Amino acid sequence: MIDASAKNFFVPGEWAPQRAMWTAWPANPDEWNGDLQPPRADIARLVATLAKAGNRVRVLVNGAEAEASAQAAIGDQAELVAARYGDIWLRDTGPIFAKSAGGAESAGCLEPIALRFATNSWGGKYNLPDDETVGDEIARLAETEIRRFGFVLEGGAVDHDGQGTILTTRQTLLNPNRNGWTKQQAEDALRQAFGARQVIWIDEGLKNDHTDGHIDNIARFVAPGRVVCQASAGPDDPNAETLDQIAATLAAATDATGKTLDVIRIPGVGLYRNALGEVAPASHMNFIIANGVVVVPVYGTATQAAALEALQAVFADRKVVGLPSQGVLGAGEAGGGSFHCITQQEPA
Repeated sequence: MIDASAKNFFVPGEWAPQRAMWTAWPANPDEWNGDLQPPRADIARLVATLAKAGNRVRVLVNGAEAEASAQAAIGDQAELVAARYGDIWLRDTGPIFAKSAGGAESAGCLEPIALRFATNSWGGKYNLPDDETVGDEIARLAETEIRRFGFVLEGGAVDHDGQGTILTTRQTLLNPNRNGWTKQQAEDALRQAFGARQVIWIDEGLKNDHTDGHIDNIARFVAPGRVVCQASAGPDDPNAETLDQIAATLAAATDATGKTLDVIRIPGVGLYRNALGEVAPASHMNFIIANGVVVVPVYGTATQAAALEALQAVFADRKVVGLPSQGVLGAGEAGGGSFHCITQQEPA
């Protein structure tokens, strides 16, 4: 484990070249309303799409049944790696892969590092065995040294531009159920962990978000100084006011270089009810940026074609692919997220 004071680190933008994409196979039926097939079908499509674009995909499997079912569904499109984990939300429980910005940088040789944070089950809501240790296991499998921090932080709570600007929400980071931070304490922690030079604060996320408003469901950097968020899908959109507030906050913000952000709004999902009739936090923002492809969650709504078209214009250098994500989104206490929530990129 590397001393937290030894070096400075930064998290590359998600669009930077990647060595691998990590995800996990649903293995505990109790976490999925007794039915593992819907999320497994979504993830199998995700893996196939990433692999087709030339990505190395590494899928954790927990137990013999999970390994056998993943092998049957995925085949040789990904590497299956035996590991213990509570559930599949590796964006939050896995490491955040970073690069050193120390002395070797001038030689063009950046040292990889796995940033590890404490977890408290999303504010004490979903306490599962092995969620606390799976991040260390991924770092070991990636043969990457660890830099460890004692405070609670989920990866989906922060979004990086690769140049010292971080997006986050007050609803998550300043929530009493995490660290009990003030705004200043949170910014000090982000500076310590990521070398953050500018933190842009959004008030809150989508309604009924299990994570207490993670940023990766509402606003995402797509390049330095450029951010995408959603627009209301219609008068019945339960998040219409929130989406307008997000866009207004971003439009007034500046990045670490002092430049005003370029804000792009794409059509949102709108009112989406899950299998139990609950208003669910479905979002096109939970996309994955990978080598050669951007995978976007879609839900069969009227706006999805327009959203995909808008994102394709943003990502001119990658193919934008929409995939169903109803299974991963789930219903009730099951699911709650989408593709970004279940993956973690490892930079090249």
